[in-house]
Amino acid sequence: MLLRNDFSQFTHFFWDLDGTLTRSAEGIVNSVRYALESFGIKEADDEKLKRFIGPPLAESFNVFYGLNEEQCNKAIEKYREFYTEKGIFQNAVYEGIPETLQKLKENGKKLYVATSKPEVFMFRILEHFNLSQYFDFAGGADIAEARSEKHKVIEYVIKHENLQIEQKNGKILMIGDRKHDILGARKNGVKCCAVLWGYGNQREFEEFEADFIISKPADLVCVTCKE
Repeated sequence: MLLRNDFSQFTHFFWDLDGTLTRSAEGIVNSVRYALESFGIKEADDEKLKRFIGPPLAESFNVFYGLNEEQCNKAIEKYREFYTEKGIFQNAVYEGIPETLQKLKENGKKLYVATSKPEVFMFRILEHFNLSQYFDFAGGADIAEARSEKHKVIEYVIKHENLQIEQKNGKILMIGDRKHDILGARKNGVKCCAVLWGYGNQREFEEFEADFIISKPADLVCVTCKE
């Protein structure tokens, strides 16, 4: 694990969305609770529902509440019913994110979004919070969530943007707040920077061997600034 705050080797920065760019817990928790209630499941513990932030929805409904494939599909429908109208904007941009993105752009870095959230929601969020202006490309899951695992999304962004050379030369950095970002990056042969302001924690990042761990967005630019 590399804890030294030096990101100068990286030219292309991939950003997770939920828990990394935006504080999205409220909308996701409320949407999951709404979906579970359609099955008669009452869950009062917000911390349990926050486990849904990051992984694909189908995986979470199955692992955490034992829903089978058919039930998972129905739960996702109910989740999106609430999320589309209300949950999507029960959300806020983390402090320091716009300034950090702007500084990275000024330093000549290329910025991308790589999220497991379906693109139809991703684009609405980026536009709503005026974040689209910072990114060269944004990639997410398809609406059927066939491309929802983080390693598939990262691979998709790399292929779409023809970044295979940058991938091979170690120029890409994945920035995220959960183990899925670490594992997805590793599967694509790129480094991962785990962030402590999201929904993961130091223990998780150490267990899954994040390459870097930072506590605030500005840590990404302290050593990347041009002289």
